Amino acid sequence: MLRRPEYRRALVFSGLIGIPVSLVAFFFLAGLHELEHLIWTSWPHHLGHRNPPWWWPLPMAAVAGLGTSLVVLRFPGRGGHIPAAGLHSGGATKAALPGVVLAAACCLPFGVVLGPEAPLIALGTGLALLFRDLARAPATQASTTLLGAAGAAAGIAAIFGNALVAAVLLMEVAGVGGPQLFAVMLPALLSSGVGGIVFTGFGHWTGLKTGSLEIGLPAPPLLDTGDVVWSVLMAVVIGTVIHYVMTAGRHIAVLVAAHTLRTTLVCALAVGGCAAAYAGITGRSPTDVALSGEATLSQLAADPHSWPVSALVAVLAFKSAAYAISLGSLRGGPVFPSLFLGAAAGVLLAPLPGLGVIPGMAAGMAASTAAALRLPVSTVVLVALLLGHTGSLPVVILAAVTAFVTTELLPEGPSIPPFPPRRGQHP
Repeated sequence: MLRRPEYRRALVFSGLIGIPVSLVAFFFLAGLHELEHLIWTSWPHHLGHRNPPWWWPLPMAAVAGLGTSLVVLRFPGRGGHIPAAGLHSGGATKAALPGVVLAAACCLPFGVVLGPEAPLIALGTGLALLFRDLARAPATQASTTLLGAAGAAAGIAAIFGNALVAAVLLMEVAGVGGPQLFAVMLPALLSSGVGGIVFTGFGHWTGLKTGSLEIGLPAPPLLDTGDVVWSVLMAVVIGTVIHYVMTAGRHIAVLVAAHTLRTTLVCALAVGGCAAAYAGITGRSPTDVALSGEATLSQLAADPHSWPVSALVAVLAFKSAAYAISLGSLRGGPVFPSLFLGAAAGVLLAPLPGLGVIPGMAAGMAASTAAALRLPVSTVVLVALLLGHTGSLPVVILAAVTAFVTTELLPEGPSIPPFPPRRGQHP
């Protein structure tokens, strides 16, 4: 393939496309971040509040619901795909770009429990196809697939800050290798995780050395039997819970398709109500439940012991409910809320005998993300990146594989129906 001139031209063009796509993705994310800071930090401070008051999410949710429903009803592409369907790399077009950007701007800064990764994939794909047409390059099926994947990878790399995560994620999202990929990779992942535990354990028990690539960076405590056993059991429970959260999102998507404007607005207000109820009950900031959870995840990881058990239970309950509603009615990606829910569950379960906070959070994030995305390899790479070390990688692999298998064995739930065509438009 590398000897074919058209493929080499496409490779060069993909590299060039990465420059403008990355720039647009950067300013897109920066704009969302600034708007989020303005709404949830600056405005409450100007009104004399240290944190947003408990009622603050309700008017923000009304803006998100009304804006999203208008974008879905009026713009091509419906503002992007429904998050309950998981991540998709195909289907985005250049005509859908305005709707994707507007829907993300209406949802993500205003407290919707979704992340920016799905809009970034659609944005990168649409921009790549737009630049191809501007350059008058041949518009073949092969070039559409290749350049769309390249643009999506450039866009998604902006949020994860890592090209490897973006490449692996797009490989699984695009279905490279089809079902055979999972058939081969699951046993390989599971075997490598178990082998890592055995290899590490024998090195610790015997004191023998086999050589190492470690360069002296701080490492977490050595994994023990309790970490491994509890990680597998946690993965079954967390994977089951997240699966039914996603299934609830599919049921909500069915309701939204029937009455888009009314149901989307009601769902957005319900998301705001979850955040308001959490803040009213616990006295903590409603941002613990609202928003994607990316910033709250960093706070939880920095000081997990500052969260009392009651707050962890409350945030798991209310954020799971808000997450399910957002998945079926609003626009965004499913990654960061699932990461936060898994991390919070890991901290809550960390006092179990033999389970530590670090392995608990690592296994929880792996289990919840694998259950939400159904992408076990991407989950392992992403969680390993977030952890910043490989000491907990065996339990990450075991939790991801266990949660993925558990989720695949459970009933799928209803399929997401297509929206009825707008008046005067063919389906």
